[in-house]
Amino acid sequence: MDFTAPTFWVSLLQIIWIDLLLSGDNAVVIALACRSLPPQQRKWGILLGAGAAVGLRILFALAVTVLLGVPFLKVAGGLLLFWIAIKLVTDNDGDSHEVAASDSLWKAVRTIAIADAVMSLDNVVAIAAAARGHWELFVFGLLLTIPLIVFGSQLLLRLLTRFPILIWAGAALLGWIAGEMLVGDVTSLNLLQQIDPSLVKVDDHGMHPAALPHYVASVIGAAIVLGTGYVLRNRARATAEAGHGA
Repeated sequence: MDFTAPTFWVSLLQIIWIDLLLSGDNAVVIALACRSLPPQQRKWGILLGAGAAVGLRILFALAVTVLLGVPFLKVAGGLLLFWIAIKLVTDNDGDSHEVAASDSLWKAVRTIAIADAVMSLDNVVAIAAAARGHWELFVFGLLLTIPLIVFGSQLLLRLLTRFPILIWAGAALLGWIAGEMLVGDVTSLNLLQQIDPSLVKVDDHGMHPAALPHYVASVIGAAIVLGTGYVLRNRARATAEAGHGA
């Protein structure tokens, strides 16, 4: 490894920047999933969630070249992320039935693990591309995500507790990412290319959606989560009021 090579330092800076950008998504998921836990369990939820995120990145790193070519993989992941985002925004903070503390913790960790499994693929691909074959940089990029996710989750958790409206913003972000995943699937890209070649762009890292389909799909994804969450919350509230009035 040549520390004096300009490409090494460029790759290092790119990996740090990618981690700063992409770890925020995982921090949002962890903060949303842990917001209802008792205060004494939140740190465990954050630590276990961050561990799951990094562990999944390592697993995907071993199989990333195979996974990238699987048709409908991102479509399935995007639909699953829609479900997670809507569930996070519609879950009531206080359940009418009591749930054991350990069940609540593992339920939060399970939600985090599923969401991370969906989102980690793109993160690994970005880090691998920036590492340019330097395995040391790739490992560094994976390890750097741990403190970023842990501290980012703790900060977001405080903000979500103080400003509940941010829960909706976090859910909208997950919907945005889900829309990106749907349009970024290899099947979607091939379809867009058949419709109009200008709807996709090709670079050294592969084929990607152009700006128009990318942002249209992302905005629609966020709108679906917010609209569905609003309708389901109102329906649940009306059902609960009718039950109390009976």
